[in-house]
Formats: sequence, C-alpha cells, structure tokens
Amino acid sequence: MAETQGKVITCKAAVVWGPKEPLVIQEICVDPPQKMEVRLKILYSSICHTDLGCWNGTNEAERAFPRILGHEAVGIVESVGEGVKDVKEGDYVIPTFNGECGECKVCKREESNLCERYHVDPMKRVMVSDGGTRFSTTTDKDGRSSQSQPIYHFLNTSTFTEYTVLDSACVVKIDPNAPLKQMSLLSCGVSTGVGAAWNIAKVKEGTSTAVFGLGSVGLAVSEGARARGASRIIGVDANASKFEKGKLMGVTDFINPKDLTKPVHQMIREITGGGVDYSFECTGNVDVLREAFLSTHVGWGSTVLVGIYPTPRTLPLHPMELFDGRTITGSVFGGFKPKSQLPNFAQQCMKGVVKLEPFITNELPFEKINDAFQLLRDGKSLRCILQISKLLKR
Repeated sequence: MAETQGKVITCKAAVVWGPKEPLVIQEICVDPPQKMEVRLKILYSSICHTDLGCWNGTNEAERAFPRILGHEAVGIVESVGEGVKDVKEGDYVIPTFNGECGECKVCKREESNLCERYHVDPMKRVMVSDGGTRFSTTTDKDGRSSQSQPIYHFLNTSTFTEYTVLDSACVVKIDPNAPLKQMSLLSCGVSTGVGAAWNIAKVKEGTSTAVFGLGSVGLAVSEGARARGASRIIGVDANASKFEKGKLMGVTDFINPKDLTKPVHQMIREITGGGVDYSFECTGNVDVLREAFLSTHVGWGSTVLVGIYPTPRTLPLHPMELFDGRTITGSVFGGFKPKSQLPNFAQQCMKGVVKLEPFITNELPFEKINDAFQLLRDGKSLRCILQISKLLKR
C-alpha cells in the first residue's frame, strides 16, 4: 500500500448516474485523504434498503448524480491524512454513516450518538473539510471519454468502490481476526436493530416485544431482544415466509395482518393480556407506527421508531394518548456511539452473543451488483454480500 500513498488511485466503482438507472461498473479516480480523512480499500460491502431508496430517487432533495452508493462494508486502511491518530495503514475497519468526533458536546454526553459535525445526513454529498469530493471520472455512463467530473459521496461512506475516502470520525477499527464478511453488517442494519433493543428500549429479561416488519433491521431487533432474554417476541409482517427466518432470531409468535379481521394491536393485546412491554416499528409506515404504539401496555409500554419515513405525514397520535403512560422515541444507528461502543459490540458478536450468519442470504461478485439490487427489490435477500476487492493475505 505504500506505493499508492499520497497518490491518486484509479480503481473500479459502481456508479449510479440517475434515479433507477442500472449501476455502471467503471474506472474512477480516488484522491488521497486530506486532513482528518482516511482512504480505505473496501473488501466486502452489502446492500441496504437505504441504498435502494437513494437509487430510486424517492426524495428529490437527496438526489445528486453521479454518485457512489453503499454504506455497509468492511475494509482495510490504505492511508491516512494529516492528524489521524486512531487508525493506521493496514488496520481492519468498518465505515459508519453516523460518525463520532469524540470532542463535541454531544459526543461527550451519554444521552446521544448524534455527533454535531459527523452525524448521519442523507443530504450530504461532499467531504466536511473542503466541500469537495474525492471521486472523479473522465468517462460517462456509456464509457465514452469526457471532461473530468466529480462523483458525489453518500452517507459519509460510499462503499460500492474498490477504494473510498471517509472522514476519520466515520472509521471504526475492529479486531483483525474478526470474520470480515459478517463484520460488514455492523455498519448499519444489525447495529441499528440490535441497538434499538439494547440501547434505546433497554429490553429486560422476561419481557415481551412486538416487532413490526421482519426485514434485516426488524430481525436484528428480534435477535437483540432474544439476546437480552425477552420471553416473547411477536413478529408482524405481511410476508408469511419471513417467519421461518424469524424463528432463528428469537421470534416466538407470528402475526400476518392479512389473516386478521381486526387491527393488529387488538390481537396483540388479546394474546398478551393487555399489550407488550416494547414495540418496534421497522417499516417506515406511519399507519403501522400507530398499530405498534397501541400494541404496547398502558402504563409503561415503549415504542421505538427504527424505520425511515419518507412521507410528509406527521405522527398519527393525539397528545392525550400519551397520558396513558406509553412512550414513543426514535433511534439512529441503534444509539451506538460508533468509535466508543462498536468495537465491543463486534467482540460480542464474535463470541456468539448476537448471531450474524443468518443475515447473509446471498453472496455475489462485485460485477453482479445490479443482480444484488434486484434480489433486495424482490424481497429475496436479507443481506447480499458483494466481494469488492480481494484480500491478498491476512
């Protein structure tokens, strides 16, 4: 890697040129890291629904093309910019879309993981230090030569590329002996779900939970609740095939709303004797959110918002409903402070406290990235792992 330090690297990346257009594998240029930045060689990356949402162009305000998507990954440090002290060349790391500078007033408090400078920002498309990008290309989407143009970043990360540049606040060092493919899951989905159960709801042994939406994040919530000793985990999803996977991650009961003649919350109240202790809304649907809220027990029920809500609609609650003692709160990255807490979480995963293997349902080469997107769109994949670069030795 010493041969490339301080130099522009030419490598392959999957570039999206417009909403819903196929990703194009093409050569790009990746600049050296600037002050407090890190350049990574990406080894494995997986695809999340957040990538799919940006690719779809659902939110016009978030659109910026050409762009390199991807935010769940694992890699190795190729070089570091001035001032970077906590990682060095050769370290194994995971990128995180939600950073931690360790110096701002938020980072110094236990109550929040939303770093003032490097918190998640879907609108962000350039680097913090100078407002520029570290990616560029001299070819268009059809491979024809063109003037050099910038390629935009995505969610502080951009991992669908052999090399990427991140703010050092968004790079977390992990155990070099960790299973790398599985560690990529900690960049987003698994940490978001497990953390919602552990850090936000603080699920206790012997309690009951309801998880609305059994995609990767919802199943991670279930796995987190199982690991904390929840005695009953009710999975709610309109896709009955998800129950088999859910049982591997602690789901004890399954409710398919299509099979009911009554609201889901009524069914949950009936079978639990008044409602669950905790509910988690993982679909990003405000109507489902109301069902999740009403499914909790009067007096102490807690609802955690985990899904992303693209709708302009507001909370479907009347203020007086909060006087029943139920609470509702949001969650970003499961409440984990990435640099402070993720290394320990990774160690717990390595010890089997949280099972990561069931989340990986598909593996494909980088060149098949469009097939991986299709698997996710069709609901046939939890996480598809793409091998972005080969690891020569370890």
